[in-house]
Amino acid sequence: MASYKPNESKREEFRRYLERAGVLDALAKILVSLYEEPEKPADALEYVRKQLVNMTKDNTEPESDLEKKLENAEAENRELREKLAKLDLSVEE
Repeated sequence: MASYKPNESKREEFRRYLERAGVLDALAKILVSLYEEPEKPADALEYVRKQLVNMTKDNTEPESDLEKKLENAEAENRELREKLAKLDLSVEE
């Protein structure tokens, strides 16, 4: 039994790691969605794989969208500053 406790603590530590990383929630959501499918897919493992890919895409796309929005806002900011500088020059003359 002495060897059982260290092994159990490693398992518990690993479980906490998975929980902190959001893996348990992600897997639970995928399994619930599989359960709620009216027609079960022939290959459940492939279904889980696709859902995981979709989840990771959802997590990365907003960041790239934000980067595009930031680039557009910075470009617009530069244009407006240039227009403002031109207007300031024309007002001074």
